[in-house]
Amino acid sequence: MTTPPAARTTGLGPFGLLGPAPGRCVALGLVSTAAVGAGLLLPAALGRALDLLLAGAPATRWVAYCAALVLLLALLDAAETVLGGTLDARTTSWLRRRLTGHVLAVGPRAAERFGPGDLVARLVGNAAQAGTAPTARAALPAALAGPVGGLVALALIDPWLAAVLLAGAPVLALLLRAFARDTRECAADYQREQGRIAAALAEAVDGHRTIRAAGAAERESARVLRPLPALSRAGHRMWRVQGRAAGQSVAVAPLLQLGVVAVAGLLLVRHRVTVGEMLAASRYAVLAGGVGMLVGQLAGLARARAATGRLTEVLAEHAPPHGDRTLPPGPGRLELRGVTARRGDRVVLAGVDLVVPGGTTLAVVGRSGTGKSLLAALAGRLADPDAGEVLLDGVPLRELTHDELRGAVRHAFDRPALLGGTLEEEIGLGPTPASPARVRAAARTAHADDFVNRLPAGYATLCADAPHSGGEAQRLGLARAFAHDSRLLVLDDALSSLDTVTEAQITTSLLGSGTHGTRLLIAHRAATAARADAVAWLDGGRVRAVGPHEKLWQLPDYRAVFAEGEEP
Repeated sequence: MTTPPAARTTGLGPFGLLGPAPGRCVALGLVSTAAVGAGLLLPAALGRALDLLLAGAPATRWVAYCAALVLLLALLDAAETVLGGTLDARTTSWLRRRLTGHVLAVGPRAAERFGPGDLVARLVGNAAQAGTAPTARAALPAALAGPVGGLVALALIDPWLAAVLLAGAPVLALLLRAFARDTRECAADYQREQGRIAAALAEAVDGHRTIRAAGAAERESARVLRPLPALSRAGHRMWRVQGRAAGQSVAVAPLLQLGVVAVAGLLLVRHRVTVGEMLAASRYAVLAGGVGMLVGQLAGLARARAATGRLTEVLAEHAPPHGDRTLPPGPGRLELRGVTARRGDRVVLAGVDLVVPGGTTLAVVGRSGTGKSLLAALAGRLADPDAGEVLLDGVPLRELTHDELRGAVRHAFDRPALLGGTLEEEIGLGPTPASPARVRAAARTAHADDFVNRLPAGYATLCADAPHSGGEAQRLGLARAFAHDSRLLVLDDALSSLDTVTEAQITTSLLGSGTHGTRLLIAHRAATAARADAVAWLDGGRVRAVGPHEKLWQLPDYRAVFAEGEEP
């Protein structure tokens, strides 16, 4: 089987090592290391120049060396800034594309597990934080090279100087280890609380009309901000950890540096080192004992790792795999064999067997919660059954290629998503865009052509600039479904917001003798079910009966499915 490109791996792959731009990452590491090397050479050059000047010897060459090293450090610092910034931006962009593609490939299951708000928080905030990981990893060796190089330089001047610094090295190592562990835990807690607030805010924005109508804005504000104290605690803890680490390093590192300078002074008195070497030793002590850069690098890396963990949780949701088969010639016969589907711990559909002959229309009816929409999703493989199989013209949907499946099955929903393009682009949306002529023909079939033409820009109107009611939105969604040929058309409550006259006109056009393909229609009105070739009556997660609407209407329980006052 094959899978969509965005879903072939669940981890972050090369991102954990070099990121999506390995060449730039290696270049950043080399530039950072070169800057550290130049920084290590500068104290030695300064010390040598000072000794020559004190001795009255020519020192022009060494002064020039010092100036060249200072200029080189400035250039390397600028290059490091540019490389680091562009690498962060490229990695963040790569992560967002990867995560977006994977979420779309996984489908509704991702939103069900994490919630739309939390997904947005991970896509926007956590991806930006995780995007700094390659930069932090590339700069970390250079941050380590500074203290190690300083220690080696001290040993070359005099082993006693290195010995003084080594005496306090275990304490610094323990401080850094504890800091890295605590920072990652704090960052993970902080990001988790941010996600909770984002999820609650998305729910409130989606239900703003209900909230306003109920006068519950104040209560909803309190609900959205309920995690704020926990967020504050996590943030304060994070800063306390970083402040404690900085304070401890400030307390320990200067003592070690003072010890090195004191020993260097004693060696100077005994003529074992020169004045220039003492100057160099004081600078190397700062490099070897200064953990400020390491603290910053480790803090950034810890936050990036925590954010990467949240992204990996999303990528761990497996996208449905696709096969490599295509459909044989056929009329679009749909078959469900022993289909069982769950939502959480609840069995919604249990052992459903159902056949929709090719070229016919089957209406699916049932009380709320009987699994009608889930059956519609299974029929077009927007979801997979937990057991059983769904076939189209004898081929299991799981075995079809992605393009073959999406070209053969079209959907229309009760609340179609208009994604922001022009009305023509939205109606023509599909594996291959529909032609303008096909878009207009589909709009006429869906009775959307009249109100679209009344807009100032017609079909070139942006969706955001096109006011439309729920019924008009449904007609645009129907037009989108009609704009492409398909073997199976699934209408999931796609007529619910239409007035009865418009619904009758559309169903007449849809079910007329000139139409082709198979149609699965989720129906809530008796009049809609009556126009179908047959009706499947869902009850308790099972198919209770299949037959013409007129015959089923004789059963009191079937009539009770529909609203009072309906006529057959």
